[in-house]
Amino acid sequence: PVLDTEDAWVSVEGPVSIVELALEQKRIHYPLVEHQFVLCTILYAIMRFSLKSVKPLLLFDSKGKNAFFKDLTSIQLLPSGDMDPNVLSIRQQFLVKVVSAAVQTLCSSQKAKEVSEEELFPFEKGKNWPALAADLAQYLQISEDVIKRHYVCELYSYGMDHLGEE
Repeated sequence: PVLDTEDAWVSVEGPVSIVELALEQKRIHYPLVEHQFVLCTILYAIMRFSLKSVKPLLLFDSKGKNAFFKDLTSIQLLPSGDMDPNVLSIRQQFLVKVVSAAVQTLCSSQKAKEVSEEELFPFEKGKNWPALAADLAQYLQISEDVIKRHYVCELYSYGMDHLGEE
């Protein structure tokens, strides 16, 4: 990008401006940042719902694991379309656990009306975990329909038929 500067600023001496420093930075490889975001979301879901016996790195193949430890400006080989069926099965089980835990948390917070979930976790206000799990399914190459069907089944099993119908 071309930066127009006024004549008065050209003769100023001192440290380099923040804009010039930003322009000198290497460009990041966006798919690698997206890959890191998926890992962060997975880790946050594990922490938020206290999911036991989940090993987050098992949700990624060898290329995916190696990409986590590379510089964000480097072009890395990310997982391709062909995945090991075992990894896909582990991913699906994880997403199902997240949806189940989210519905269970929703039901328990509605039964205990004295303290709402928004009061317990104000930074999560408006966060729809089942929708987030469906979004993660796209990144993890799992069918969204499987996650959505499981969500509806969980709603019905917890007696929240009105939400399941929606």
